[in-house]
Amino acid sequence: MSLMEEKAGVNEIERVDSGESKLNNDRINTFTPEEQRKIIRKVDLRLIPTLGFMYCVSLMDRTNLGVAMVAGMGTDLKLTGERYSIIVLLFFITYVALQPPATVVLRKLGPRVFLPSIVIIWGAVMIGFGFVKEWHTLIPLRLLLGIFEAGFFPGSAYLLSCWYQRYELQKRNTVFFLIGMLSSAFSGILGYLFSLLQGHGAQAAPWLGVHYGPTKAKPTTPVSFGSGLAGWRWIFILQGVITVVIGFIGWYFIVDFPELAHKPGMGKKFLNKEEVDFIVARIEKDRHDALPEEFNMRKYLANALDLKVWGFAVIFMLTTTITYAIAYFLPIILKDGMGFSTAASNCLIAPPYIFAGIVMLGFAWAGDKCKYFDIRPFQIISNIIVDHIRSPWVVANGVLALIGLPMIGFSNNVGVRYTGVFLATAAANANVPAVLTWQANNIRGQWKRALCSATLVGAGGIGGIIGGTVFRTQDKPHYVPGITACMIAAGLIIVIALLMDLKFWRANKRADAGGKIIEGLEGFRYTL
Repeated sequence: MSLMEEKAGVNEIERVDSGESKLNNDRINTFTPEEQRKIIRKVDLRLIPTLGFMYCVSLMDRTNLGVAMVAGMGTDLKLTGERYSIIVLLFFITYVALQPPATVVLRKLGPRVFLPSIVIIWGAVMIGFGFVKEWHTLIPLRLLLGIFEAGFFPGSAYLLSCWYQRYELQKRNTVFFLIGMLSSAFSGILGYLFSLLQGHGAQAAPWLGVHYGPTKAKPTTPVSFGSGLAGWRWIFILQGVITVVIGFIGWYFIVDFPELAHKPGMGKKFLNKEEVDFIVARIEKDRHDALPEEFNMRKYLANALDLKVWGFAVIFMLTTTITYAIAYFLPIILKDGMGFSTAASNCLIAPPYIFAGIVMLGFAWAGDKCKYFDIRPFQIISNIIVDHIRSPWVVANGVLALIGLPMIGFSNNVGVRYTGVFLATAAANANVPAVLTWQANNIRGQWKRALCSATLVGAGGIGGIIGGTVFRTQDKPHYVPGITACMIAAGLIIVIALLMDLKFWRANKRADAGGKIIEGLEGFRYTL
């Protein structure tokens, strides 16, 4: 607990009552170890795929502008100069601004109602992108998309953290994000296939078709339009339809918070009362915050006085700067920077993301599996054994990005540049679940977790603003300013993570000596 938290009176010191501890143990021991594993698997199979596929369409819908650009949207809507970067940027204005209230609404309405509803609504907005006549019509649509997507990722991260113990979480966060990342891996291929429908469909207005007109070579060519719908329009329409369908499926399968999961709802029956008591007891035993306290605006906002909240947020912002830069501009870099065809550019997106998934799973396994990490042989700090490790993977991703990014920006060999894409994509994407889990392991309290999820993902949106603007068309083929900005972000990730480690190590050492209690709970220790 920080000095500012103490002054604000945010966290009272909690001590685990022996009677309450016995009750939790009794509820856990109601089931045999094998039965306990079956309950956890049941939660895994219901919660993670549902959230993962909903996040898949979320990422697809916010980042498909690059795919549509190389499929002809830039030409048809005259997205010249800075217009494309402006359209990318606008999404994040409403997306960032609405993060904190969105998590409060989620806690009040419950994920069963809130999450599927916003998915269906933004899917309808996405369909509207396919019927845009002028480029400036994209502005309100991107703002609306940001409004309705604002609650999904922080809500999902918060919901996952409510269901699992601290040292079970990285694998779950990773699989959730990995399923979502499928959109980045295959959206290019999917978008290319949808664009092949060019010329099909009923044409309500001529301008819905492909635009033909003057070029530099033939400046006197008259303006004309092709039949049916332009291929890029089909990308938005069909991806929007997929999103709406996923939203309705999610309405049936989504689960509520653990303490409410046994109550009947609109979807498939999930856990009985005894199983819910077991889940809640596990969380109470792990961090003593399974049940939410009454909402208090002053206490909710006072949690923002804890500096580590902003430390995690800044690391996540720097991570998403690289993640979004790659997501929005990789098709353009492959086409205009490396000289690949439109079809090849869309298809070559997939392999780096598949490699990123492998790296992500490896780091998640190591993060949850490596229970003890003795750093004494390195003679940095003596006589310290760390229980579970999170930050080394965050630092490792920063190093990996610093290797891959210069290969993209400072080499003339296309093979070397494309190899750099693999390393940078893996580093940026593997760091997302790593940071989410590191933060979740070091935060207690339902409303504090809600605020932290909002600040973390809101900062990630700011990273999206930076990542969406640092690459400019005039910087091709090497995009040195954008690459340099991403390299600075990767270096800062390493520095801030090490500073956070120093802060946590000192706090743990002080608590072990009988000093200040961490996070208001006796026995709680920070995870390095």
